[in-house]
Amino acid sequence: MTAEINKGPLLGQRHLQVFLLFTSIVVNVVMKYNASVAVVAMTDAETTNPNFPEYDWSDMHKSYILSSFFWGYFITQFPGGYLCRRFGAKRTMLISTLGSSVLGLLPPFCVSWGGWGIYCGIRVAQGFFQGFMFPCVHAHLAAWCPVSERNRLGALANTGIECGTLLSMFLSGILSASSIGWPSLFYVSAGMGFVWCAAWIFLAANEPHESKFITTAELNYIEAAKNASKKIEAGEIEHKVPVPWRAILTSLPLWALVVARTAHSWGFSTLQAEIPAYMKGVLNMDMKSNAFYSALPYLATWCMAYVYLIVSDVLLNRNILSLTAIRKTFNTLALWVPAVMLIAVGYLDEEQKTLAIALMTANVGVNSGSTIGSALNTIDLSPNYAGILMGIVNTAANVVPILTPLLVGVVVTDEHNRSQWQIVFIISAAVFALGNLFYLVFGKMELQPWDDVNFLPSKNSNITDAAEKYDKSVMSEKPKSLELKE
Repeated sequence: MTAEINKGPLLGQRHLQVFLLFTSIVVNVVMKYNASVAVVAMTDAETTNPNFPEYDWSDMHKSYILSSFFWGYFITQFPGGYLCRRFGAKRTMLISTLGSSVLGLLPPFCVSWGGWGIYCGIRVAQGFFQGFMFPCVHAHLAAWCPVSERNRLGALANTGIECGTLLSMFLSGILSASSIGWPSLFYVSAGMGFVWCAAWIFLAANEPHESKFITTAELNYIEAAKNASKKIEAGEIEHKVPVPWRAILTSLPLWALVVARTAHSWGFSTLQAEIPAYMKGVLNMDMKSNAFYSALPYLATWCMAYVYLIVSDVLLNRNILSLTAIRKTFNTLALWVPAVMLIAVGYLDEEQKTLAIALMTANVGVNSGSTIGSALNTIDLSPNYAGILMGIVNTAANVVPILTPLLVGVVVTDEHNRSQWQIVFIISAAVFALGNLFYLVFGKMELQPWDDVNFLPSKNSNITDAAEKYDKSVMSEKPKSLELKE
């Protein structure tokens, strides 16, 4: 006799929720990155469509426009986790994407009288709204994904980052050169956001039991498989349960994750923003003028994300490697291999352009393994507080894209000086290496004691002692097995 777990339909509501998260990330990333093409089209109309207004903005003005998004973005990462817990992912993500979409419509109407300054202000506000998104994504994944499927479904949702970046580059180039010119970048990307909001209102649900379309079999499977020793019951309102802030903020595994994600953000922002400048200044090769070379690294990233996903799924399901081994191995590949390649790129000269392109493409592609390596670790540590943890992690990680250009500006005083660029790459490689080393030593992929809603140590108690008492109480309980269909 064989026992089979009844998981419900082959493509159930949990898969639909993950698809909605994937498309949410795609539309928000498109709105986030269309500015890189928009500022070129708006300041050099001859390169796209000369029938639309052109503005005389300096390189500094364009830098302000591109960086302004992150000033709003990092501010709302931490509040995003709280708001998601207080009001639910459905409402918070709707406000996030709707607000970003409305603001995305404004530049064609406002820039003509407000100039680059009003565009910066719009970008700051847009980043402010989008900052709520990723904490909600992780909280929603924790609510909907059974333990055995979290790695796969979480990684699938997060591949929206690579898909959105690639789609943004292709769409932006085509639209800005079309008969409707650069204003269409804003109309199309905002329109995508409005369509997503309509689908989200109709199809999304904060919890499986709130879904109007879920089958009984799938609901039972998800609820039975949730990785929480004492999960919050269906009728209980989450925000009434106090958040164990002290336990969270003194958790070494959480800070190992913060270090790993911040190190990744530092290195990736160097890869994404500075290598094209290095190619142009040292190798005399303008990467941005060639659509194929510009898109190649992001195409490699998107493809490699699925390679990592498939390999990790096979290793995990066949019990070849544990989740801890998979996360730490993939994060090591994603950070240490690019660290070596970054240093290698710094030693190439103008006669080795082909090798430089190959290294840059491989660098960005291999780096995509950090999604499985560390980006999903918040759900491993605490499904109940995944949104809050993601807010903490992303707040730290998104300060970095503001800082790295400043470092480059201080170190690289002559963009044609290869020695100065080598210093930038060595610093980034060191951050990559040390950040991952800290994660290897202190990172964990285990459910933390403070995830349980009953973990509320008194003000005078020691958190470690409280955790030990909690562990003993959990071990004394009989585990609840999944419902089986014989």
